[in-house]
Amino acid sequence: MTRSTSLLTLGIALVALAAAPEAGGQGTQETPPGTTQMAPMYNTTTESTIKGTVEAVEEVTGEGRMGGRMGGRSMSGTHIVLETETGSVEVHLGPSAFLEEKKLKLAEGDTVEVLGSRVTMGAKEVVLAREIKRGEDSWTLRDASGRPLWRMGGR
Repeated sequence: MTRSTSLLTLGIALVALAAAPEAGGQGTQETPPGTTQMAPMYNTTTESTIKGTVEAVEEVTGEGRMGGRMGGRSMSGTHIVLETETGSVEVHLGPSAFLEEKKLKLAEGDTVEVLGSRVTMGAKEVVLAREIKRGEDSWTLRDASGRPLWRMGGR
């Protein structure tokens, strides 16, 4: 093996290692300062159910790798701020177009129950929603392993 081949192999191995998920899935996942994380990883070991009242509904837009569009959907997502017994929690639901397809529309004052994964984005803890319930209505946004249904055709 030549030196340039060895260096290339080492470089590929380092990139693969850096991109690999955290071993063991312990706790929340943190984004290093000065970097951006497009989509935090869902972690089933940090799943919990939270209940509260919707304090705010926010549509967040961002430029994707495909000029702001991915799979025919815009790169806007819906987040809610949920007021719980222990304080406010930001909950990331999913792409706004997917939520419209699922007929999931939340408003300030709605009482909801969210099953989701607590993760850390930057210095902020957020919840990635897997299931959400409002009264008799319920929506599944991710499968049991946390894979987003919008990436799997809404199944």
